[in-house]
Amino acid sequence: MIAAIAGRFAMLVLVVWMAASVNFLIPRLADRNPVAERLAQVAAQGGSLSGIDEMVKSYEARFGLDRPLWQQYLGYLGDLARFDLGYSISNYPMRVADQIALALPWTIGLLGTATLVAFAVGSILGALAGWRRGPALARLVLPAFMVLSAIPFYLVGLVFVYVFAYRLEWFPTGGGYTLGSEPTLTVGFVLDLVGHALLPAFSIVIASIGFWALAMRSMMVTIEGEDYVLFAEAKGLKGWRLFWTYGVRNALLPQVTTLALALGKVVTGAVLVEMVFGYPGLGNLLFESVKLNDYFTIYGCVIVLVLTVAVTMLLLDLIVPLLDPRARRRAS
Repeated sequence: MIAAIAGRFAMLVLVVWMAASVNFLIPRLADRNPVAERLAQVAAQGGSLSGIDEMVKSYEARFGLDRPLWQQYLGYLGDLARFDLGYSISNYPMRVADQIALALPWTIGLLGTATLVAFAVGSILGALAGWRRGPALARLVLPAFMVLSAIPFYLVGLVFVYVFAYRLEWFPTGGGYTLGSEPTLTVGFVLDLVGHALLPAFSIVIASIGFWALAMRSMMVTIEGEDYVLFAEAKGLKGWRLFWTYGVRNALLPQVTTLALALGKVVTGAVLVEMVFGYPGLGNLLFESVKLNDYFTIYGCVIVLVLTVAVTMLLLDLIVPLLDPRARRRAS
């Protein structure tokens, strides 16, 4: 058991190292100098370009970009080992960790809530559709959600923006809250936050329900043929008790496993949705950093994404055998 856990930790370290190495190299393939571009923008806004070459050299030395690439790589790994993400090039002197700390709650709040809602609604709908004594309405509605599940989040979001924001003007077109409002813990500001989050959340929920429903329906169809369900029917158990206790309860284990993976990918799952709605989450921060070729902010965002997925998969490997004795026997 201890050897298996140590092996999983070693695999986690290997995956993070490989992802960090690729993360270091890819942004540098672009033939751009982020320091020079940023200083040129600032200088153009101020109307003076004198002395910009000296400033570029000074800032490159400050960020360590004047060193050979291999030295930068070793320094990058050393900083990661200390959880030091450095300074943002485009928003200097702000630290990358501070930017991520500001953006991450938005992403977790939006995507985490939307994922849990889609999981609950989709699982119940799929269970009703797969149960042979379930309501016919569930079987009629399920195909529509299955079609929507084949459409990417961001396309559903674009349709929602056009219909509900531009045409009907029921919701704001984007952002996390109304420009000019002061973030305070008041009813008015909370309602403003909810109003801005509804459209991106709905686009994720509507596009995800079909996935959860289809998986749950398949499990319910399989479970209905199991011996313990047939035995419970022969004992004369009531329909709803049979449905919840013997059907849904046993079909949920694979769903919960998938939910754990989905929650681990919360910060990666809807980057394009945040871009469509201009939502101030981690996906939007990563998009803006890529546009500006901000090496260090890109590094920080991607490392957070990699760590969330890798750590979730590690925890899942450790927890599933505790929940399912069959997995424990296979592991031994």
